[in-house]
Amino acid sequence: MKKVFIICISLLIFNCNTHLNAQAPEAVKKTFQAKYPGENDPDWHTDSHGYYEANFKIDGIKYRADFNADGTWVETECSIDEDELPEAIKKVIEEKYDDEEITEIERVESAKKGLFYDVEFKRKGKNKDVEFRTDGSII
Repeated sequence: MKKVFIICISLLIFNCNTHLNAQAPEAVKKTFQAKYPGENDPDWHTDSHGYYEANFKIDGIKYRADFNADGTWVETECSIDEDELPEAIKKVIEEKYDDEEITEIERVESAKKGLFYDVEFKRKGKNKDVEFRTDGSII
């Protein structure tokens, strides 16, 4: 019985790790290499949206890039500090969200939305994300 239990746990762990360490299709890898030449060792995962997600570093900064199974690039994001936000965004946050705590800030390049900044504010239940253009306008 103990052996059966160990085998079941081992298979479960293997199955979870396979999902977390998914190998990306060749089309995804090709698009990744074209977009990030020289980045040869990303960690691949699949996320809850079904995207192939590459985690990698450039100059010590962690990035995450998402791709569709056909190789289409979706977006790339990296976490930044509040002092790295454009001044226009800082001004809007000060005016509209001054009493709220920021939990995370990401700089996002998106195929659909272009460059924007995703600022997450702490809320009870589910945190609130506000997306800003560089000029401070809210998406």
